[in-house]
Amino acid sequence: MRRLLRALAATGLLVSGSLVAVALGGNASADTQICEQYGSTVIGNRYVVQNNRWGTSAQQCINVTDTGFEITTQNGSNPTNGAPTAYPSVYLGCHYTNCSPGTNLPIQVSQISSATSSITYRYVSGAIYNASYDIWLDPTPKTDGVNQMEIMIWLNRQGPIQPIGSPVGTATLAGRTWEVWRGSNGSNNVISYVAPSPITSLNFSVLDFITDVRNRGAITNSWYLTSIQAGFEPWQGGVGLAVTSFSAAVNGGGTPPPTTPPPGTGCAVTYTPNSWNTGFTADVRITNTGSGTVNGWTLTYQLPAGQQVTNSWNATVSQSGSTVTARNLSWNGTIAPGGSASFGYQGTLSGAYASPTSFTLNGVPCAAA
Repeated sequence: MRRLLRALAATGLLVSGSLVAVALGGNASADTQICEQYGSTVIGNRYVVQNNRWGTSAQQCINVTDTGFEITTQNGSNPTNGAPTAYPSVYLGCHYTNCSPGTNLPIQVSQISSATSSITYRYVSGAIYNASYDIWLDPTPKTDGVNQMEIMIWLNRQGPIQPIGSPVGTATLAGRTWEVWRGSNGSNNVISYVAPSPITSLNFSVLDFITDVRNRGAITNSWYLTSIQAGFEPWQGGVGLAVTSFSAAVNGGGTPPPTTPPPGTGCAVTYTPNSWNTGFTADVRITNTGSGTVNGWTLTYQLPAGQQVTNSWNATVSQSGSTVTARNLSWNGTIAPGGSASFGYQGTLSGAYASPTSFTLNGVPCAAA
């Protein structure tokens, strides 16, 4: 929910973002104070720093330095079971049409040879917040609006707050073990990596996290990296929180290693249609025929010509050309061995009806039951 609220509120950038870019654009050679809701400026002639007060009408101000920013005023206060007040942050890439100077993002995942970043945080006590590093991806080279995939790296969590979705296991990345959460806010899918204890600085490969998400079936190599961002999500308090340094570099010219399916993976798909002259519905059941548990699923397949998905239930279903991608919701992402998950959708039909014949679950071909 909190990401959906952020996405809805941030649509104001389509109007105000361009005005901010004119008023505040350019390289910040001295400290810059930003109190505007979506105010932003440029540092190092390379990165954008944004106030991004999307979740409250209360005032928030940040002081931008040559290397980062600090929250100097934060008067908002939101319940811990809902959305945060803001996401003040620094980023490389494009966010709601506001792109960092000279960026090579969006860039297709298959073209990334390396993506590295270094971040240093300063924390305070007595506030409720997370220190979050966001990685945004989309099936298209999107520079505006909400992307379909958000990777969150929680380097610090203070107070009774938690990521979207539910825990699905752990992952060892950047020399640490992270708790992995997976879910959807109704607007985009989210996979979060939560540190067990606060991390004040990190020098790491962004590509390693992207690869892990791809191996979980949430994206493919054809998707685009659109931005990488570091900042804070405050719920209550937060004055003094700071990103004291940030750097990021994404290099093209490479192909990531192929996806490795989890051990013991196997699946079968039962596709049950009901069609009429101008439309159809389909009920789809995914059965885990392997020996390992499926933690989060993405099913892809090709619809025959003349079919277009219009709405769905029990899954997030999108269509690009003839390719359909169905992703689990927050409550049905786990499929035990021998278990199944079902979803359905409605579509329009032009011409004779035919059903899809092949399916892929998290990169693994499924038998058609």
